[in-house]
Amino acid sequence: MTSVAEPTPSTEDKGLRKGAVGLLGSVVIGMSSTAPAYSLAASLGLVVASGGAVLAGVKAPAIMLLAFVPMWMIAVAYGELNKAEPDCGTTFTWAARAFGAVTGWLGGWGIIAADVIVMANLAQIAGSYGFTLVGTIAQDDDITALSGDTLWSTVAGVAWIVIMTVICYIGVEVSARLQYALLGIELVVLVLFAVVALTRVYTGNGTADSLTPSLDWLWPGGLDFGDVIAPAMLTAIFIYWGWDTAVSLNEETKDPKKTPGRSAIISTLLLLVTYALVSIAAIAFAGVGTDGIGLGSQENAADVFSTIAPTLFGDSVWGKAAVALLAFSILTSASASTQTTILPTARTALSMAAFKAIPSHFARVHRRFLTPTWATIGMGVASIGFYVLFTVISPTLLTALIGSVGLMIAFYYGLTGFACVWFYRRTLFSSVRNALMRGLVPLLGGIILAVTFVYGLGQFASPSWLQDADGNDVTILGIGAVAVVGIGAILLGVVLMLVWWALSPDYFRGRTLSRAQAVLVLEGVDDEGPTFGLPDSGREPTVISPDLSNLPTGRIAIDELTGIEYRREKPRGRGAGD
Repeated sequence: MTSVAEPTPSTEDKGLRKGAVGLLGSVVIGMSSTAPAYSLAASLGLVVASGGAVLAGVKAPAIMLLAFVPMWMIAVAYGELNKAEPDCGTTFTWAARAFGAVTGWLGGWGIIAADVIVMANLAQIAGSYGFTLVGTIAQDDDITALSGDTLWSTVAGVAWIVIMTVICYIGVEVSARLQYALLGIELVVLVLFAVVALTRVYTGNGTADSLTPSLDWLWPGGLDFGDVIAPAMLTAIFIYWGWDTAVSLNEETKDPKKTPGRSAIISTLLLLVTYALVSIAAIAFAGVGTDGIGLGSQENAADVFSTIAPTLFGDSVWGKAAVALLAFSILTSASASTQTTILPTARTALSMAAFKAIPSHFARVHRRFLTPTWATIGMGVASIGFYVLFTVISPTLLTALIGSVGLMIAFYYGLTGFACVWFYRRTLFSSVRNALMRGLVPLLGGIILAVTFVYGLGQFASPSWLQDADGNDVTILGIGAVAVVGIGAILLGVVLMLVWWALSPDYFRGRTLSRAQAVLVLEGVDDEGPTFGLPDSGREPTVISPDLSNLPTGRIAIDELTGIEYRREKPRGRGAGD
């Protein structure tokens, strides 16, 4: 009886700085990448209501809990796959190892497309809030008014992309240190917001529309899956998205096989607590009505905090200071996320180029800074181009990007879950732990995201799903703009892949990145016979074939990476010496 070993490929050295980020830094980068303040400001209203009608309503916190489930499951898949191959290409590399070149390429494209698309929304928020913050501090209404000016907010947004691209170019250590300060400010302000909001509600000093929190808000009972839960979850998934940045830095992390996976799981747990607390507080204070500061209002959906903050903190000196601090936290949140969005995209492109899946220029690493050069600059340029293009077409389309990114996230996160199951398929049942953490959990995460993708896409395609401030439907060719941007990005990837396949087929023929092969060695060291070499050189291990065909009967082969043991049973009716 022969057991077949699991593939354990080795990672190609791409010249990045080793050991630059520890566990704490990795967790900080993972959380900063999600931009908690910005994500809640831009997305909470879309979870509560959409298309001029209430969506999840007061049960938005329940959607946050539901979205956490597949996020945690996929974080587990990332951790398990990273143990086998800590490659900065993440989904690109792992999907190629599991399913082949085409699937891997599309997985890598999913990461790049999602990051480029979201940069437009991040830049808009950063640019707008920059003027709001400066105007509030200077008490100059003319400066504050520029936050609503399309031209000047676009100029400021482009400037932010340029600045963050430069920081990412200089080095990941600089990026990590900056994230400590930005995330610290962000979390303190969010907790302050939640505490003040809940205090005012429970002391009877809320608004006429304030609501008393209930445990029922944490249970999605009564919500229809297809019409409400699926599209709301795609938006909530966007809020959680970003923790995988920590994994994309695996080649630059201390203990790269363990630290990135741990930081991904820790990040999602901390985000769950933050999002549940702040969403409950915001809904309790503002309510879900369609008038005033109610979160059900379409006018408030683009930025719930700027709507709630003046009423929550008041007009006193301390109140205005709190409003300015909240604006600053959202600005720094969007800025931090701009930076940490560039990081994984540049490294995905670096990995793809190293394996010749895209032009090799993107594999270049700076000699001094040890960061991707063409990949980092290319990410910044592509983001600026996409941002300006969408702004010229229609600024309203920028709101559509959140749902579109949700589709892209569900696509490549789900693919990662399925890749984990298939990658470890031969040893899933070698232990209960493997069956759960490498099989059931990633599989369920992938299925949840796949089903959510399908149902959410159906809702996003509705012409009335997204409307502008005047109540007009935001569509492209008569189809909901959210669906068109999301699916259009995937189809564009297919076209680009076919073009590159025709120009440079080596990657697609498995010459540069093939499906993973197992690396097994014979357990123990033979003491029989002399050795040739220096006294302390020791013996080289005997390599065993993945099908165990050269494994002596009664001996054990060990997977060098996972430590899993394999043996070939002695055939019945044969002598021990056979």
